[in-house]
Amino acid sequence: MGIAAILVTVLCMCSLSLSASDGDTKVGDPVDATPTEIPETQGKQARGDVPEEPEPTSPVSDFDNTYNYILSRLSAMDQAIHRLNVGHYTLDVKVTQLVDRVSQLDGTIGEVQDTMQQISLLTKENRKEIGRLEGCQKGRRVGYKCYLIYRTYETYPGAAQKCMERGGRMAMPQDRKEQEALADYVKAFFQPGNWPVWLGINDLRSEGLYLFEDNTRVTYFQWRKHFLSSQPDGGKRENCVAMASDDGDWWDNYCDRNMYYLCEFDA
Repeated sequence: MGIAAILVTVLCMCSLSLSASDGDTKVGDPVDATPTEIPETQGKQARGDVPEEPEPTSPVSDFDNTYNYILSRLSAMDQAIHRLNVGHYTLDVKVTQLVDRVSQLDGTIGEVQDTMQQISLLTKENRKEIGRLEGCQKGRRVGYKCYLIYRTYETYPGAAQKCMERGGRMAMPQDRKEQEALADYVKAFFQPGNWPVWLGINDLRSEGLYLFEDNTRVTYFQWRKHFLSSQPDGGKRENCVAMASDDGDWWDNYCDRNMYYLCEFDA
């Protein structure tokens, strides 16, 4: 079916129209020879050989494009924030576990320190006990005291510290009896030489006020008396007392001088 078919159809319809008009029209009436127009679209729809064209769609505006872009970016940001929150939570869990482990380690270190302090105290106590036993076994016992000479050089403060660590104190002869017994022990120990040893006597607190290491006042003295060198003669410079080993006399000396020293222990 093409143009020929359309023409045939038009002619048929014209013939029918003329036939109908001849029957109704009187003689002498003008006859309209113009064929009836048939809409082209109706013919096409009747034939069905021409497809309907789709209605044109309106183009997407710039606003819609921007809106869609912002939505996509927000969605990406939301996913990134979610991943960040997950990572933060994981990190928080690990930090919490690390803090717990550090706390446990700190507790363990505290226990170790306590144990070490106990061991140190026991060691000091054992050392003091050993020092007391050594003082009475190796030294000289005089009444309720035991004296022991240590043949190592120390200053006065160093000797006081060493005697205390051994569970004793620097020798403090209280009267003539103790002084004579101590002088005999020192002389026999160093004979035939003459070596001074520190005693636990000083006037560091006040010049001329001689005190023992336990801060009690000295009431008996054995200063060397000689026309060439009468003791004490050091004034404020020499504040610590030592005993000569040849005769047991006392001399005042500089406290930072290195000498042998004499400790006493409770018997």
